Amino acid sequence: MSRFLFVVPPLVGHINPAVGTAAVLATRGHDIAWAGPADLVHRLAGPDARVFPCVLPEPEPENAEKSVGRTADLKGPAAFHFLWERFLIPLADHMAPRIRAAIQEFDPDIVIADQQTVAGGMVAESLGLTWVTSATTSAELVDPLAGMPKVAAWLDGLIEALRGRIADGRGTADPRMSPHGVIAYTTSALLGSAPLPEHVWLVGPSVTDRPAAADFPWEWLEAAERTVLVSLGTANADASGPFLNAAVRALSGMPGIRAVVADPAGTVTEAGENILLRPHVPQLPLLARVDAVVCHAGHNTVCEALWHGVPLVVAPIRDDQPIVAGQVTAAGAGVRLRFGRADARRIADAVGMVLDEAAGYHDAAHAIGLSFREAGGSEAAADRLEGLLSRPEPHFRGGARGAGERGQEPDDG
Repeated sequence: MSRFLFVVPPLVGHINPAVGTAAVLATRGHDIAWAGPADLVHRLAGPDARVFPCVLPEPEPENAEKSVGRTADLKGPAAFHFLWERFLIPLADHMAPRIRAAIQEFDPDIVIADQQTVAGGMVAESLGLTWVTSATTSAELVDPLAGMPKVAAWLDGLIEALRGRIADGRGTADPRMSPHGVIAYTTSALLGSAPLPEHVWLVGPSVTDRPAAADFPWEWLEAAERTVLVSLGTANADASGPFLNAAVRALSGMPGIRAVVADPAGTVTEAGENILLRPHVPQLPLLARVDAVVCHAGHNTVCEALWHGVPLVVAPIRDDQPIVAGQVTAAGAGVRLRFGRADARRIADAVGMVLDEAAGYHDAAHAIGLSFREAGGSEAAADRLEGLLSRPEPHFRGGARGAGERGQEPDDG
């Protein structure tokens, strides 16, 4: 059968969707390998996953962008500049030779590169390989820099300089949007009606079963009429304190409601008896049992909630989160709050709104969830990738040949 190499960053939310797609390909008899953080991939994809380690120079935490010092008050364009200059570009420089070595040894038919591992697309293109982008968030699909030409030009300059360093200047494609195909883990029901190129494939979320944690007190939920999950994700622990404390004050003592609050940094100082504080929560199995989610509009949390037909209160912090939050509210599936101004009263009012079934948020969330399931998820993504195998697009298979031979022009004869 064929060989697929997944290139992923040290970010849980970007690995999880790829894990589902890789698992489907494996069940169809294909060989799978990974280039990325070995410990994290083994935890998410299984201990037997074949991984070519592409770790950061320092030991990577679960969300490695925190290790480069991005503080809670960094938002907007400053956060965007920091993300690229201090995290994504250094990550690409570090990963590039290791990706090249992985391609040399594994000899993949197709490389699937996450949008935030731009070295994956650049190296694959420079070697004449078929490569596909894995878009685990929809922000890049709607051209978020369209109204900021100076920022767009600055980023283009960074990317071209990177191409010169890691790919000898070979290639012209945007490493975030492969011309061979872009697997987008969403649907138009959430994304909206923005026109997209034909090679952008809306497959819906790649949601895989995760075991219900044995140490979670599931029986605690049984007494609740309705349950609310509050989570800001592991990458935002530094910014979470005031918001989580406000959410706990809002929900403490609310009649008929119990709330599970993910508090990885232990920032909540006081909570009512109807609040369950946990450093980590089994999010996916928990979402099957909750009635509303309060979150930071992270794409994975939003999609997993909507997969279960659960409406949201979204309070975006930075990066792609404002775009995703806008999609949630435009689709009628949730209420948006300003993160820095979300006090207990505003949070309580927003939760009350999305829990009111007559307001329509539940119906909208259910409709989006139905579109997700109909799109096919991991199965549809695997179908798209297999479809590329039959294309008469010549490229070298590296095998024991040198990586330099991969960079030669394909022989059309």
